[in-house]
Amino acid sequence: MSDTFKTIARFQYSSEAQIIKGRLEAEGIQVFLSDHLTIDTDPLVSNAIGGVKLKVLSRQALKAQHILSSIEKYSIDDVGNTINCPNCKSEKVALFSTIKDAKSLFWFIFGFIFSSLPFYTKHKYKCEDCKTEFDLK
Repeated sequence: MSDTFKTIARFQYSSEAQIIKGRLEAEGIQVFLSDHLTIDTDPLVSNAIGGVKLKVLSRQALKAQHILSSIEKYSIDDVGNTINCPNCKSEKVALFSTIKDAKSLFWFIFGFIFSSLPFYTKHKYKCEDCKTEFDLK
């Protein structure tokens, strides 16, 4: 039983999983990533195969889950303070990219047609509780 691995988290991209893997390994936990090479080859299949699976030894799963729960998944500012929603004061604020103006749409289409990275994206914050979108000033 002690040599079996248990999946404790799934990530859409392997870069996210690699960061968490490093954190867990720093705590002495053995980590194995499953399907990360497939997703690195073709990121569009991530949802189809269930993402990158982060696995740990079964006997270390509880400690690893405790470490994962201690990592803040919501946005912080440059100083390290939690960003609060200006509408409802919630701390459940996430950064996202938006395509709401002509310039963003043009560069999105250009990147899609020529298979390149977008040259222009606009980032905003969105509260997960009240769905308010806002910029930091």
